[in-house]
Amino acid sequence: MIKKISFILFFLLIFKPILAEENIMIMKLKKGDVVIQLFEDIAPNHVKRFKQLSKEKKYDGVVFHRVIEGFMAQTGDVAYGNTNSENFNLSMAGTGGSKYPDLKAEFSSLPHERGTLSMARSNNPNSANSQFFICFEAAPHLDRNYTVFGKVIKGMQFVDQIKKGDGPNGSVLDPDKIISLSESSD
Repeated sequence: MIKKISFILFFLLIFKPILAEENIMIMKLKKGDVVIQLFEDIAPNHVKRFKQLSKEKKYDGVVFHRVIEGFMAQTGDVAYGNTNSENFNLSMAGTGGSKYPDLKAEFSSLPHERGTLSMARSNNPNSANSQFFICFEAAPHLDRNYTVFGKVIKGMQFVDQIKKGDGPNGSVLDPDKIISLSESSD
């Protein structure tokens, strides 16, 4: 019995960090690296899409097209907001998504607080596709209305330094971009 318990504890000590790493992403920004914990148990389809687009390098070079001081930084338009693509069009950034179908909402009780990653969408709750935002501060008016799928666990100071937009819509001229977004290899 003690051998069996010892084996289980050994297994958990060895493999738990490996299992946990599969939901850690690294977003490289010009000011530094941002470490993101994904909530696969809360929003499995959104996490799957986020990982898929990251693996396909679709987020690499995508601009933060809408950034509102004290609220959030929005990015993820892989159709028009990717500076590495021949389709890049800053005036259209924020209107596109991926080639994949829109996602069904996975709303939860997780709050929109500082560092929360949540999927952007239109008025249709089931229209999230590739665009997402990171909250600078708590935004309780978004709770249970947008799919929370992750949280910044390290490097929020670099998110804070993303170039802010002008006006109520937060459109950004000469915006900052995601240099790369990938799963952690640690």
